Amino acid sequence: GVSVPTPQANTPDQTGLPAPLRHWAMFTLVLSIFMAVLDGTIINVALPSIAKELGVPGHQAVWIINAYQLAIISTLLPYSSLAERIGFRNVYLFGLITFSGMALVAALAQDLTTLIIARSLQGIGAGAIMSINAALVRHIYPANRLGQGIAIIAMVVAVSAASGPTVAAAVLAVASWHWLFAMNVPFGILATLLGFRFLPHVPLSQHPFDWLSAILTSALFVALISAISDIGHEGQLYPWLIKTLITITMGYILYRRLWHHPAPLLPLDLLRITMFRLSVITSVLAFCAQMLAFVAMPFYLFDTLGKSAMETGLLITPWPLMIGVIAPIAGRLADRYPAGVLGVIGLSVLCLGLLFLALLPTEPTHWQIVWRVALSGAGFAIFQSPNNRAIMTSAPVHRSGGASGMLGTARLLGQSLGAALAGVMLLNWPNNAANLSLYLAAGLAFLATFISLLRKTERT
Repeated sequence: GVSVPTPQANTPDQTGLPAPLRHWAMFTLVLSIFMAVLDGTIINVALPSIAKELGVPGHQAVWIINAYQLAIISTLLPYSSLAERIGFRNVYLFGLITFSGMALVAALAQDLTTLIIARSLQGIGAGAIMSINAALVRHIYPANRLGQGIAIIAMVVAVSAASGPTVAAAVLAVASWHWLFAMNVPFGILATLLGFRFLPHVPLSQHPFDWLSAILTSALFVALISAISDIGHEGQLYPWLIKTLITITMGYILYRRLWHHPAPLLPLDLLRITMFRLSVITSVLAFCAQMLAFVAMPFYLFDTLGKSAMETGLLITPWPLMIGVIAPIAGRLADRYPAGVLGVIGLSVLCLGLLFLALLPTEPTHWQIVWRVALSGAGFAIFQSPNNRAIMTSAPVHRSGGASGMLGTARLLGQSLGAALAGVMLLNWPNNAANLSLYLAAGLAFLATFISLLRKTERT
């Protein structure tokens, strides 16, 4: 069996956990994050077959994905605040148990309603995992090696997100779509057992949990993401106006409620810190640029150049591949050099890569595409790990939960904005959407470079 340690056994000090425990704790995080992020993209390939088997139209089947994503984005900040009060370890284990249990329910689902409910609850579990992983890394690693730990997380997020279609294709080649969910169960059980044994106990905050603010924050992000999603669709003006009004109203109420709170659920106190605020804004812009490119490139390769689905996937693969290779190196650099300097270098390379993609010749060779995609991925990798480290270390240790939740929120918000902007391009300029999207992505990367330049003299 696996024994549950006493609180003293896994309590980190200024040097984090000792080496054997540190490695096992990080393995637990890597396994958990890989499952949670992979589940956000692995279902895309299977949607047509799921819709056909369940006898539902495609636009309804899309809610299998939307329900999962909305559950995550609406719970990230509430979980990060709750974790500071009841323990990072407890929230993380709850997330793992919920995620694994609902994966089994989804695997056994025989109708769309059951599947969507299971996916929503699975997203609630994934939100607990994704909200505080960076905060746990801060307590697992010593301060002088924190960049390495955060780089590992960044690499896992990138690789797992990019692996979704490939893993799905491999599973569907030998089994039904039910196994896309079922395969999470044994890995989830393993991660839970490891979590009970190796995840650290962290000192708790004494502030009571603000349940009303948690509900308001969840409603705010659901309305915001839903409004962003409506931008690229025709006939959605009035729903978009209503959702935008709800978002503004919720934001104002939360601002009034939390501005003077010593540990607010929506971390307004952390946003007053210059380094934290600039790093969060830079993250939103960079992820927005990346998602714009990720949506634009398949349309360009598939529709304009006539590449097959497999060729399209392979030609985009150098982006996450470069992140996987360079992220650990960037993490080590982040422990030695200011995030602002590394951010300027990485975002400048990203901007150049996106510009080169936008300026591709009419009939490019595979090599002409690959090196541009790889350059963009390399630039993003140089930026991401130092920026994530800056977000975490610019916040006080007792607010690690709020910083970790904001890190995840910035990523998801940027990705949602990028997808919405790509939808606007496809709706209004269908014949030139990919090219315009890449130019816009390069512009966002340039803006992020300028903001990173503002913090280049800061040191965390």
